[in-house]
Amino acid sequence: MAVASLVYDDPALSAFELDFVEGGECLRLALGQVWNRRFESVDPVREFRWAKGGQGFAGSYFSATVGDHVGYESWLERDRLILLDREPAVVGIASQPFWLRWHDGQRQRRHAPDYFVRLADGRGRVVDVRADDRIDRTDAEAFAATERACRAVGWEFVRVGEPEPVLMENVRWLSRYRRRRCADPEIAARLLDVFAVGTPLRAGAARAGDPLVVLPVLFHLLWQGDLAADLESAPLSSTTSVGAGRRAR
Repeated sequence: MAVASLVYDDPALSAFELDFVEGGECLRLALGQVWNRRFESVDPVREFRWAKGGQGFAGSYFSATVGDHVGYESWLERDRLILLDREPAVVGIASQPFWLRWHDGQRQRRHAPDYFVRLADGRGRVVDVRADDRIDRTDAEAFAATERACRAVGWEFVRVGEPEPVLMENVRWLSRYRRRRCADPEIAARLLDVFAVGTPLRAGAARAGDPLVVLPVLFHLLWQGDLAADLESAPLSSTTSVGAGRRAR
């Protein structure tokens, strides 16, 4: 977090303010005063509501990373949340973490980013989720202001759109097996041995035991990254080649 010492004279530190909820208390402080807060642990600044006939679809997703439910306001946000949950560098996620406030020269503005993410190396990442074809001028201005604020305190800022469909289909499937109840250590050890070299998914599972018992553990290992497969070219199938993952090499 020492990066903040390099930007103490940046006017953005006082030009931007953050509204956030911490310990049940609503706070508003200048950006320069809050850059080191644990925004991955704050409460959302607004409710997740589903309006009948609306375009959004709010809900909550149980994050294996956080060990709790994290809210989302659309299917697109949910998909991004699933991808963040599987990202090895991510150790914390909060939804709608704060209102960013600023004056654009004509009027006061505010924007609530979709996610604040804490990375394993201590850095922060702010994520906005919006499809490329749904960004109007107001959105673009808000994203630019958010990026400016993040840069001032050393946070990453990313605006992401629709994920690649085949990858998302596969990761959604694997997310069903993200919970620890699927992590049987004895079966996992056998699977890691069977798939030490590339082997078709179903055949390898059968070598490790009863597929009905083994497959949930296999999918959990794929979710965790202990085993690896090409998730981008085609949907997972019995013939998908599975091999050693990033954590087992």
